[in-house]
Amino acid sequence: MVMFDRLKKGLERSREALSEVFYMGGEVDEDFWEDLEDRLVMGDMGAEVAMQVTDDLREQAARESILTAPKLRDALARRIASEFATSDRDPFSDTPSCVLFVGINGAGKTTTCGKLAGVARSEGKRCILGAADTFRAAAIEQLEVWAERSGTEIVTRERGADPASVCYEVIEQAERQDADLVLIDTAGRLHTSPELMRELAKVVNVTRKRSNMPVSVVLVIDATTGQNGLNQAKEFNEALELDGIVVTKLDGTAKGGIAVAISHDLGLPIYRIGVGEGIDDLQTFDALDFSRALVGGE
Repeated sequence: MVMFDRLKKGLERSREALSEVFYMGGEVDEDFWEDLEDRLVMGDMGAEVAMQVTDDLREQAARESILTAPKLRDALARRIASEFATSDRDPFSDTPSCVLFVGINGAGKTTTCGKLAGVARSEGKRCILGAADTFRAAAIEQLEVWAERSGTEIVTRERGADPASVCYEVIEQAERQDADLVLIDTAGRLHTSPELMRELAKVVNVTRKRSNMPVSVVLVIDATTGQNGLNQAKEFNEALELDGIVVTKLDGTAKGGIAVAISHDLGLPIYRIGVGEGIDDLQTFDALDFSRALVGGE
């Protein structure tokens, strides 16, 4: 329950933007359905999803005589939850596993990498961090701080070193130590730069070929970027064949529906979501819990 409370608090802004539609004075009329669809669209859920969810809920409400706000909220949450892509494997808990974090600068890759290392260590997993963002000196230093804080070994190279060679070295070290989990931070790339994306594809290919453990390429998306985040995800997925996503900074936006849009449009599972600054605010994603926190409900 504590985790759900954190989730509700983190999604407060998004929930407030959506929940006003349920103050309908006991009447579920055409205005209610139009307002609901509009608010789902404004929450960055996407027009197609918003329309389909609203239409399906309208049919269910008529069929099952759902008229009260609490029951409508619950039905809406369950319908939204069904839009999320699912995965048979969680690369952070189903080990051995190697995860490459990709995304643009500022999305929260390094922080996410560090937090997950701390969680892995607390669970007794043998974890190794790889600092493959060799273009930004601060990224290496930041990851070193997380490594020290969590007692996790880290593999680094000098600034400007070939990121693919760093990944190669990390995998070798992981095999020598029989590590359970390898977390590799890569440099931020603009999804609009074909040359930079090709370089990142090389890093991904080298890691996939060298590793004996399953390799997952995970995109870290800043929820506050809204529809631009969806565009980023599409470009990264096309270039790298993503396995899943982590959505950060959901507490900083009133448009939490972007998580639904990205997962639905790309068919990618969400592994973790960030709903605050604390290490406990990076949560394992649960579609129904997320949807209930988004629309209001228990």
